[in-house]
Amino acid sequence: MAALAMLCVAATANAMELKVTAPAIERTLEQQLFNGPEGRYYIRGDVNSACYVYVDQPSVKFADDRLVVHVHTHSRLGAGMFGKCVGLGFNTEADVSVIPDAEEETIGFRDARIDRFTGNRELDALLVPFLSRKMPQKMRINAAELLRSALAKSKQSTGYDVTLDRLKIHSMLVENNAVIVDVDGNLRVN
Repeated sequence: MAALAMLCVAATANAMELKVTAPAIERTLEQQLFNGPEGRYYIRGDVNSACYVYVDQPSVKFADDRLVVHVHTHSRLGAGMFGKCVGLGFNTEADVSVIPDAEEETIGFRDARIDRFTGNRELDALLVPFLSRKMPQKMRINAAELLRSALAKSKQSTGYDVTLDRLKIHSMLVENNAVIVDVDGNLRVN
């Protein structure tokens, strides 16, 4: 009976819970996607283009079981002539929501749903592929790499060399303004 109790304790000793906050996801978006000039992601054109479409200032919040990403859109739609864009400019906002999804040691997102369109048909036609496919694909966080890099300087700060040997994500849910990630993992202290 005592051996069975020790086995149960050993089996649950590997369980951990990670909480990923909105600012952490915003930093991930800024590092992986919004890393162009002035924190912009160009959908059409670039910083030197007369006509362009770009999004910037991603902000993240949680609503029900979804993570909502809000972006500002800036565009100058038309035809480039003599270094100027002959057309209309729009500065609007858009929202896309996603559900957290796990794969091995990576936190990802699925089921992208555009919750707020810009209201301009041509601009929305350019934004939909970005918001529904490109952005959710780039919002991936490798939790094991993140923890390993955080533990990399443990010896200097604590005197102990702490390493992560294994991490497996089991489930995720949105709760209390964070993505709660249930994982199993092994830490080693030398």
